[in-house]
Amino acid sequence: MLKDVKIPEISENVTSGSIVEVLVKVGDTVAVDDVLVEMETEKAVVEIPSPYAGKISDVLVKAGDEKHVGDVIVRIETDKGDTGEKDDGDAAREQEFAAGEDGQAADPEEKEEAPEDVQESTAKDDAAPDQEDAEEATEEPKQPDARRPAAAREADASEGREETAGPPAPAAPSVRRLARELGVDIHAVRGSGRDGRISQADVNDYVKARLTGQPAASGKTAVEDPAAIHQPPLPDFSRWGTVRKEKLATVRRLTAENTSTAWRIVPHVTQFDEADITDVQAFIARHGKQAEKQGGKLTLTAVLMKVCAAALVRFPAFNASIDPANDQMIYKEYVHIGLAVDTPRGLLVPVIRDVQDTGIIDLALAIGDTAQRARDKKIKPDEFEGATFTISNQGGIGGTAFTPVVVWPQAAILGASRARRMLVEKEGEFVPRTILPLSLSYDHRIVDGADAARFVDFICRSLEQGLTILL
Repeated sequence: MLKDVKIPEISENVTSGSIVEVLVKVGDTVAVDDVLVEMETEKAVVEIPSPYAGKISDVLVKAGDEKHVGDVIVRIETDKGDTGEKDDGDAAREQEFAAGEDGQAADPEEKEEAPEDVQESTAKDDAAPDQEDAEEATEEPKQPDARRPAAAREADASEGREETAGPPAPAAPSVRRLARELGVDIHAVRGSGRDGRISQADVNDYVKARLTGQPAASGKTAVEDPAAIHQPPLPDFSRWGTVRKEKLATVRRLTAENTSTAWRIVPHVTQFDEADITDVQAFIARHGKQAEKQGGKLTLTAVLMKVCAAALVRFPAFNASIDPANDQMIYKEYVHIGLAVDTPRGLLVPVIRDVQDTGIIDLALAIGDTAQRARDKKIKPDEFEGATFTISNQGGIGGTAFTPVVVWPQAAILGASRARRMLVEKEGEFVPRTILPLSLSYDHRIVDGADAARFVDFICRSLEQGLTILL
């Protein structure tokens, strides 16, 4: 019996990825849990195992392909005794896909269009805009001008606008049709569904907000300058010389998406300060051998992480997220800190959990292990999730200061630059000390400037006093 093997749900919010390597070919015999392909998704490389035993009948992917959860990657000819019944996981996933891309049950009004959506996703969305418009025009006649909204009467002259403003909007044909009839550029509508999926309610909220000047019901700004979302077309650089084009790597694409989102949403402010870490260096020298005996290395990053955890407990606003839609602040009772790691694939930010309850030596071991697995592509997708704060230590590379971008929906991120030896006045004398530049970027909706100064000052005093402040 022929079985389709689909890309399973890997982790929360992971919907697609790039095939890194195909490990089977037609004619191969595989057992249950044999690895079929490696897939890079959400900054991690994961293995997709076979749920069946049998012979590979067809391989439908190749290295470099972009695939989504639910896509078929291979077909397997199983033993004749296989009943072909789906397991609970397959049934649940099919039910989720049937519910719609936003993970919610389809509206009754759109149930009849479900087959159309499936066909549209494979063929019609790729058709020319005027062809799609012509086909949809035969499905439902437009209202007479006398009964249509004024905004809709202006739409006829620019019906193709939403098809040319950018990539196809993540919406069903009926939703795109509704937007055109109401004279709405669908690219300006914020989708409330999974992966920004736009529903009819989102379009209606947009129109209501535009008429009243109020925010949409979702709490997101309904009217938004499309230029802030869609980058204008690039010039033809080849006019001025030779160019070379490469496909955007998965990590770079995700970094671009995440930082762009954070920059649009978060009003950034950066607080700068300097810490005397001379005593911290002595602390590391005294206890470094203890970490080495356990297979790790005690570093300034481990000390910084522990001090930051204490600061986050002392100043809970920095461990919070803001929810404007519900007029709430969400304070986390745990401290999970993201660690920016420079890898050959780009910047990755795995998470060290429960830092407030972990000793410095254990933190050093966890940091070393996590960073190495990130570089070796052996880290799991869920290890990138759940951070409440982030540290980016560039001291090993250089620089005197920088302005790190807050990782939304976190409240702040701490940057550390290269420490330097300099003369500092102490008790009337100038003595050589090691000074560490610190840069704290924060969300000004959550944190005021005075609190940011206190937060960084607490970190500096903790480091300067040889960590005794933590006692």
